[in-house]
Amino acid sequence: MYIPELYKNESQEEITAFLQKNSFGILVNQVDGKLWATHIPLELDRNENGKQILLGHLSKENPQWQSFTSEEKVLAIFSGPHTYISSSWYEKENVPTWNYIAVHIYGTIKIIEGQAVIDSLKKLVDKYESHSENPVRIEALSERTMRQAAGIVAFEIEIESIEAVKKMSQNRNDKDYHNIITQLEVSKNQEAKVVADEMKKCPR
Repeated sequence: MYIPELYKNESQEEITAFLQKNSFGILVNQVDGKLWATHIPLELDRNENGKQILLGHLSKENPQWQSFTSEEKVLAIFSGPHTYISSSWYEKENVPTWNYIAVHIYGTIKIIEGQAVIDSLKKLVDKYESHSENPVRIEALSERTMRQAAGIVAFEIEIESIEAVKKMSQNRNDKDYHNIITQLEVSKNQEAKVVADEMKKCPR
């Protein structure tokens, strides 16, 4: 991913928090020589060797998994808040742009089996059921229901490199920067308000 130096995010703490909050990603690889992408949750974790990984699963009916047996290289894309920035908010004439946060993860993928599959499902369900009034628990599901797990392929991606971009108008002067935040805060677009909050946290 092309990232101008000004917009590179190299804070491991920020990247980790972002991935935990924005874990619904896009898994990209090649299937029969063609690019293939699937939108799925990919959870940040560590394997038994302490290395960072992404955990995920998809349906066996999705042909994407058939290439995983070769432990091939894959790309996982995660998007965060983003919004249009009007150049009418600038002190001087310039072009409009877009503010956004994104993370690309490159790694090697391999299929996991047995109890590791159930463990990965448990982590996923526990995370998203944590705020539910009546949380579902994998351990409490019937044997009949859990037979559906036979229809998925679980995998882990050993992370080899991470590229993170945080483009939040860092190139604007202080007056423009604060005016952009003001304009985003009064927007009817909720995403714009989230970007405004991110800009307030962005070091200048």
